[in-house]
Amino acid sequence: MKLLKPLFDNNRRWADRIVKEDPQFFEQLAIQQHPEYLWIGCSDSRVPSNQIIDLMPGEVFVHRNIANMVMHSDINCLSVLQYAVEVLKVKHIMVVGHYGCGGVKAAMGSDRLGLIDNWLHPIRSLYKAQKSALSSLDESAQFDRLCELNVIEQVGNVTATTIVQDAWHRGQELAIHGWIYSIENGLLSDLDVTVNKDDHSTEDE
Repeated sequence: MKLLKPLFDNNRRWADRIVKEDPQFFEQLAIQQHPEYLWIGCSDSRVPSNQIIDLMPGEVFVHRNIANMVMHSDINCLSVLQYAVEVLKVKHIMVVGHYGCGGVKAAMGSDRLGLIDNWLHPIRSLYKAQKSALSSLDESAQFDRLCELNVIEQVGNVTATTIVQDAWHRGQELAIHGWIYSIENGLLSDLDVTVNKDDHSTEDE
């Protein structure tokens, strides 16, 4: 406990600062959360969701894992997605990757890393499928592009879930976005792969 005292000190200073700015903030926050956004991002500590888009607690529902993956066997991710869509009624789902992603980098290599190899298998498969298209790029550019392609792939995975398909079938307003973040300059880029109910079939796939 003593070793982590600086974190508790930070917390108290932060809470005091928030109350000075808005005395009713925590009272209102405790009543109910009404986020319009679900952020599906990487666990990397350099990519803090709320800070990047400068939103306060309660404004973004968040799911993070290594390499911002969305897999149909991941009950954790699917549970977050279902709660966000069906209970919180979020209007936007942002899949957010970042350049320099360690998970993507590991998937490009051939080293055996242990349990995480199973998690990264879909990215390895994506890399193999795109190897010909990436061959004209140098190693750094290939890495950057694979980070982008992984985001695009995960947008497709979100879109294909029954959770999203059923929401669109109900006429729910919901859009899926693919973004990428640069740790080097702190800026987000839109990968222009936004999908909503107006331009995607809601028929069973």
